[in-house]
Amino acid sequence: MDPVEEQHLAWLARSFGRTDYLPLTAADLAALSDAGSYVEKYPGTYLFREGADSDAAYVLRAGDVELSRDRKSGSLVVGRVGPGAVIGDIALLRGEPYISSARAVSPVEAFRLDRSKLLPVLFEHPRIAIRWLVAGLNQLESTQRRVLRLMRGTVKEQVAEMMLDEADRYGDLHLSQASLAGLLGASRQSVNQALSQLRDEGAVETGYRVISRADGAALEAAAGR
Repeated sequence: MDPVEEQHLAWLARSFGRTDYLPLTAADLAALSDAGSYVEKYPGTYLFREGADSDAAYVLRAGDVELSRDRKSGSLVVGRVGPGAVIGDIALLRGEPYISSARAVSPVEAFRLDRSKLLPVLFEHPRIAIRWLVAGLNQLESTQRRVLRLMRGTVKEQVAEMMLDEADRYGDLHLSQASLAGLLGASRQSVNQALSQLRDEGAVETGYRVISRADGAALEAAAGR
């Protein structure tokens, strides 16, 4: 096996649940690898659209994807995910259309798992099925914890919490203020006011479609941690 293939299989093994829980066998990894292929998406293009047939699930290897739902008033951002996330799998496993659209906001590389190939793998390889379940439960728990944290505070505390949890390794949150308002379920005006307060306190710096963490301690104080 060449080094590239070894790296690919090692990445797949890490992408589904705890690596110390039911280790995947070589046969498991080979079957999972054969069920999909890599795709690349440029910013602004879609991995899938809301309402379309759920013919694949995606494991993000690089880049960020914005999840949104269509409303009469326009597109509503409901989430943003990055490397390691699995998207589209709930609709796929339920045999229903995608419930949201997934749009690349940066160059994206993802492993696309075809429905017609993935389902037989899950039936025939119980370790993969259980690891997939664990990975899904981990994402669900993380989402629930985040929702509970965001529900309990003011808009300013919610914005600070979002910055602490979602900023990249450089301390930047690549969201427009409109998208941030949609994620928090708040008005754009209230988000603008919260950002102004955080900026005045020296906790953040704002730019075009990016909010940067200026002072981590100040952000934690603003979030009530």
